[in-house]
Amino acid sequence: METRILDGKRIAEEIRSELCTEIGDLRSKGIVPGLAVVLVGENPASQIYVRSKAKTCAELGMHSESHDLPATTTTEELLDLIGRLNKSDTIDGILIQLPLPAHMDSDVILRAVDPTKDVDGFHPVNVGLLSLGTFTLAPCTPFGIIDMLKRAGVPLKGAEAVVVGRSNIVGKPVAMLLLHQHATVTVCHSRTRDLPEVCRRADILVAAIGRPAMITREFIKPGATVIDVGTTKIEDRDLALRLFGSDSAKFRTFEKQGSVLVGDVHPTDPLGLAGAVTPVPGGVGPLTIIHLMKNTVLACRSRKGILK
Repeated sequence: METRILDGKRIAEEIRSELCTEIGDLRSKGIVPGLAVVLVGENPASQIYVRSKAKTCAELGMHSESHDLPATTTTEELLDLIGRLNKSDTIDGILIQLPLPAHMDSDVILRAVDPTKDVDGFHPVNVGLLSLGTFTLAPCTPFGIIDMLKRAGVPLKGAEAVVVGRSNIVGKPVAMLLLHQHATVTVCHSRTRDLPEVCRRADILVAAIGRPAMITREFIKPGATVIDVGTTKIEDRDLALRLFGSDSAKFRTFEKQGSVLVGDVHPTDPLGLAGAVTPVPGGVGPLTIIHLMKNTVLACRSRKGILK
């Protein structure tokens, strides 16, 4: 069996093109969707991510604001900023970049964001609306996964889906979204009995556990669609050699850079067995940022009362 590689970059570009048209139409009406990103501290990975969001906003013709605060910022100071962004007419979406410094309570901070501007979909109001199926804003990575499956022509109605991982960021919301698409959904976790057997029932297998290369051939039903959400940087040469083999491009990348990204799914085991699989990198990742932009446009439309 030839395994189809689901190209997240290509799908993200397709969505980007659609958003450019939609934002251009809004701008012709004098409406410019606006996103504010708040970063507390100097986490290098978060700084790169924030810059990429600002760059994407500029490319799409959206307004963006970056609020970079020192790690010594108090909870009260951050809440004051969020309050001002909640009231701002130029801001439709607010994203609090995680992780926050240890002295801050993330739940308190995230709940302070106006639910209509919560483009991460983490506010309890939006979590509740997602469970009811009456949501406007859903978490970006799960939103992107469903969009990818639909655009790739993967049947969802009546499909048996297994989600490995029960996080509030990916596992639970993607399970809810699959349910709303009329899939039959099983959510697995560290205490699931005989995990490989449960996973082998899946027409759609979503791996979101943060354990590199855990999902091997014994977990995969022939012909299944495998969505790999994980990204772990490995720096162990022997592990890279075992996973990729000495003749692979990925191992050559490791030899050159001293590290390589690996998903939750074994990088070669699905090939020739699964019907389709997402690569790491270049699979789910590109869809996360573009769906943040899509959520910002949805929030703008909702706030202005012009939902399509």
